[in-house]
Order: sequence, then structure tokens, then C-alpha cells
Amino acid sequence: MLGLIRHELREIRLIGRGNSVNKCGSSTKEQVLRRMKLPKRYMIVLLTFISTFICYVERVGFSIAYTVEADAAGVNQSIKGSILSTFYYGYACSQVAGGWAAQRVGGRCVLLVSFMLWSLTCGFVPTDPNHVIVLVIARFLVGMAQGFIFPSIHTVLAQWVQPHERSRCVSLATSGMYLGAGAGMLVLPSLVKLRGPRSVFLAEAALGAVWSMLWLNYASDPPLPEHPKSNAAGFGQLFSSIKESQKIKVENGGGSIRSAKIPWKSILVSLPVWAIVVNNFTFHYALYVLMNWLPTYFEKGLQLSLQEMGFYKMIPFLNMFIFSNVGGVIADHLITNRILSVTGTRKFLNTIGFVVASVALVALPYFHTSCGAVFCSSMALGFLALGRAGFAVNHMDIAPRYAGIVMGVSNTAGTLAGIIGVDFTGRLLEAGRTDNSDLLSPESWKSVFMIPGVLCIISSLGFLLLSTGERIFD
Repeated sequence: MLGLIRHELREIRLIGRGNSVNKCGSSTKEQVLRRMKLPKRYMIVLLTFISTFICYVERVGFSIAYTVEADAAGVNQSIKGSILSTFYYGYACSQVAGGWAAQRVGGRCVLLVSFMLWSLTCGFVPTDPNHVIVLVIARFLVGMAQGFIFPSIHTVLAQWVQPHERSRCVSLATSGMYLGAGAGMLVLPSLVKLRGPRSVFLAEAALGAVWSMLWLNYASDPPLPEHPKSNAAGFGQLFSSIKESQKIKVENGGGSIRSAKIPWKSILVSLPVWAIVVNNFTFHYALYVLMNWLPTYFEKGLQLSLQEMGFYKMIPFLNMFIFSNVGGVIADHLITNRILSVTGTRKFLNTIGFVVASVALVALPYFHTSCGAVFCSSMALGFLALGRAGFAVNHMDIAPRYAGIVMGVSNTAGTLAGIIGVDFTGRLLEAGRTDNSDLLSPESWKSVFMIPGVLCIISSLGFLLLSTGERIFD
């Protein structure tokens, strides 16, 4: 990313010599960016990174705060799983709608509204686990609001990011999820101890409000292709393709624009799309199971206090953040230098990531020490993140114009994985309990981690057979 920024700065200086006079309408925000010497598209990527960071602080935060309250109230694991999975029901309901809204209204506006809505709802989430109905409604609404976020982000990035920067920019934006989950695991247990579970929800709402202000202040739509800087930045081709897809009709001296019809049938029957969908399901099944149940595994299965673990509990998610960005850099390097084709690059990274993650997941319950558990969970999450440079960027390869739509379809499958995986894990653990061992028996956890391990192998094979890096939707 630093290399890209240096290259972009050289381009801007050259352009600036021929366009030294600013237009009268130049905004303060643009002047700030110029003083920071940060290209606008990198500011957009940075803000989307922060947005995914905050979203996953919220998800981990609820899991931690609710677990403390639920354990104190004696709530069983099955009910805990049902409450934790409620978020994903709302999340699933709004994925495709989020892609459609981002396509029609614009990803920038949809992203802002969704962030404001979930932040407001989060501030009113109750902490008493006995208020089951209220908790279910609140988590459903938060999930529904957050469901618009990732399709909107993919729509925004498809507009702003050049093809040769696509892997690393998407990887950086989405890696905020993992850093946010890790930061939540590190900081929030102490916040719960000092201020109580309610403080977690208020802090998350405040973070959402601050980000909304930043996005409102700094985000904008990409420049028009006829502008000289937009041509230099590589946006002309994108907007030309969008313009070609629009039907323009002038009536009574005014103009009306109608976007091209979204090819829903072609998208839903496309085998490369289904390759993405299946891998998205597997990725999120493993991620959500670990994100929601790893705290319980540490505390119940290994008898480790999250507070006493300190920085170690953050390592799996920090590893995810690192591997995600490494995967993006590797992918762009392989493609830009023509070492592998786009198709070959996506398949290579997806396969390596998912196969290694499968081995680590299966091995995880056999390690009964904190070091072994942290190592295996770090390897599993890290290589899953590496695999995102395969399937997760593939939306923009095959359908750049409909990236938000395909992302919505794909992420619906990922959300269903959260509903199924989180709830089913609670039922598995409740069924595997014994009066004497509670959740200490390795047998209680083997099936929990075996299932996503097997899914990783199956989905990686499907991606090898069905995926492509070529554009298939014009």
C-alpha cells in the first residue's frame, strides 16, 4: 500500500503542474486531503477499513458482554447459541436488499444510513439475559442494519479502486473485521469488569456515531471520467462501462436516467457465482463459530480467564488481519507481474488458505494448553483470511458492475452460516455435556471444530473446479 501511495503522489504532482489553479468550488475536505498528500481513493479504503473494524468490535462485544450476564444468570448453552445467532437472521434478511440498494441509490449513502441505524439500536440493547424477547428483537435489528454494510462497501470499492489494486484494497478494507475482533477480545473484557456489560454497548454506539460523522465529512462519489484527474486515476473506463449500461431519455428539456436491468437469473444460475457462495458460507461458518465460541472454549474448555490471557487472546484475530493483507499483496503481485492469471491466482490462494485452515481446525481440540489452542486458532483464522484473496475478491473479477449484488447473494450464504453454525454449536455442546465434565471433555469440542474443517476441504475443491477470474457479466 505504501508503494501505491508513493506512485500515486508522483502522478498527482505531474497532474498538478498542468492544473495548478484550483476551482472556486474546491472544498475544505479536498484541501485537507491534499495537505495530507493522501489520494482520495485511499481515504475511502481507509474509512471502509475503519467501518469493518467497528462492526466486528460490536459483534465480539455483544458476545463477551452477553456471555458474562448469561453465565451469571445460569443460562444454558443452547439458549446462548440461539440468542447469539439472532443477529445473523436479521443480517441474512438484508444482504440482497443491501446489494440492490447500493446499486440503485449508491453505496456511499446506504453505508452511512446503515451505520447510523445500527449504532442507534445498539445503544438501547438491554443487558439482562432474562429479557429474551427484547434481546432477540434488538439483535435482529442490529443485524438487519449491518447487513447493508458489506454490499455497500463492495459497491463503493468497485467504483473507486483500480483493477491492479483491487486485491490489496479489498483485503485491507475487510481486514478491519479481524483487527476489530481482536481489539474487542483484548479490551472489552476489562471494560466489562470495570464498567459492566452496559458500557460495552454504549461504547460501540459511540464508535458508530463517530465513524458516521467521518464518512459524512470525507466520503464522496468518484470523479467524472471527463475530469483529467479521473482519467489519470483510472476511473474513466469504469464510468464509461456504467454509462454504456444506462438508457438515457430526454423529455421536455429534462433528462431521466434508468440503469440497466440487473441480470438476476444469470447471477443465480452462474457456477462461478456459486463457487464464491459456497466458499463464503464455509469461511463464515468457521469464522463465526470461532468468534462466538472461542471465548467459551478458552474459559470453559481450557479453564483460562480471558482477562488473565491478556494479549494472547487477540493473537488469532491479529493473525487474520496480517494474513488478509499479505494475501492481497501476493495476489496483486502475481497478477500484475503475470506470474499467474487472475483465475490461477484466485484458485491458488483460496486452496492454500482453506486446506491449511482445515488442518488447524481439526487439530485444535487436541491441544489442551493455552499455547497450543492459540497457535491452532491463529493458523486456522490466518489462513482463512489468506483465502479471502481468492473467493472474496472474485466478486469484482466476474461482475465489477454488479459487485454489490453478487456480494449480497454471497454474503447471504455467509450469514446463513452464522445462523446455522453458532446455534448448532450451542446445541452440540449442550448435547455433549456430562454431569461431571461439563464442557471440559475434548469429545465435547471435537465435532465443533471438525465440521468447519471438513467444509473447508469440500468448498476449496468446488472453487478449484468452478471458479474463474474472467469477467462474465457485462
